[in-house]
Amino acid sequence: MSKIIVGIHGLGNKVPENVLTRWWESSIIEGLGRKVQESPSFDFQLVYWANFLHPVPEDPTIDDKKHHLYVSDPYIPASHFQQEEKGSDFRKKLLDYLGGQMERIFLNEDLSINFSSISDFIIHHFFSDLEVYYHSDEGAHITAGLPIREQVCRHLADQLRQHKRKEILLIAHSMGSIIAYDVLTRYAPDIEIDTLVTIGSPLGIPIIRSRIGAEMMKDSSETPVLKTPENVKNGWYNFTDMRDKIGFFSNLEDDFEANSGGVKVVDQTVFNNYDYRGEKNPHKAFGYLRTPETADIIDEFNRRKRLTALTRFQAFIKDRTRQWLGFIQRRR
Repeated sequence: MSKIIVGIHGLGNKVPENVLTRWWESSIIEGLGRKVQESPSFDFQLVYWANFLHPVPEDPTIDDKKHHLYVSDPYIPASHFQQEEKGSDFRKKLLDYLGGQMERIFLNEDLSINFSSISDFIIHHFFSDLEVYYHSDEGAHITAGLPIREQVCRHLADQLRQHKRKEILLIAHSMGSIIAYDVLTRYAPDIEIDTLVTIGSPLGIPIIRSRIGAEMMKDSSETPVLKTPENVKNGWYNFTDMRDKIGFFSNLEDDFEANSGGVKVVDQTVFNNYDYRGEKNPHKAFGYLRTPETADIIDEFNRRKRLTALTRFQAFIKDRTRQWLGFIQRRR
C-alpha cells in the first residue's frame, strides 16, 4: 500500500498554495536530512484553505512591511541545527500549574464552560481565529451559504477521501489540529489515518474542549468523553514548544482518552528553531516540521513502507513455495 503525508495549515492568510506547499516540503526535508544519508523521498499534499477566508494571498515579493499582503514569517532554512534547551522542568511545572488552575476555573467535569461571557471575550480579543472558525458565516468562497467551518471541514474530508486507499500520515498545525479533529470524528470517520501529528495545537484549551464536548452532547445524552479519533490506527503525537503561547495547554494525554484500539495521544516537548531576521517564532509550522521529533515520526512512517513491502514479498515466496511442495507431494 502506498503512503502519503497530508498537511493542514492553521488560520490566517498565507502565500499561494504552490509556494506554501514547497515551504512545508522544504521544512520536512530539512528535518529528514539530519537522519538519513540518502535524499529523502515522500509523497506530500498540503490541504490549503486560506483562500476560504482571504481572496488574495500574501505576496513574498512585497518588501513593504506595512502592506497588508507582506509576508512577515516566510520559510527560511535554519542557520544551524544545534538543539537548544526545550524548557526547564520548573517552567513546565509552572505552566502545568497555571493551566490546571485556569481549567478548574473555566471547565467543569462534564466539559461545560463557566463564565461563558469571559470565555467569549478571551476568544474575541486573544484568539480571533477561533472566533472566525466557530462563528463566521462569510468568506471568500461561499458554497450554498455554508459557514466557514463547514466549508473547510468538507474540503479536508474530500482531500482525505482521495487517498483512502493509501496509508496516511496527517500533520496538523495550530488551528489545523482543531479542523483535523472535527473531520476525523464527524466528517470522515470512515477514512483510516495511520498516524496523526499535531504541532502547536490549541486542542487542550478549555474553551476548545468545551465546544467539542457540547457538540458531542448534541448526539448523545451521556457525559462527553474526549478521546483519540477511532480512525487513527497507529499513533497520535502532539509536539509543543514550551514557548508557544498557542500550545499553552500541551498535556493532551490528560485530556483525551485512548480510542477502542488503544491509541492514545503522546505528548512531547520540542524545540522550534524558527527565526527570521532575529525574530523568533516558536509557533511557526516550519520550525515544528524540521524538529528531530517530527523527522523521527516521518522516517519511521516511510521506513515501515519498505518493511511492509519486504514482508509481503517474503509472504509471497513462502506461499508459492508451500504450493509447489504440495504439488510435488500430490504428484508422488
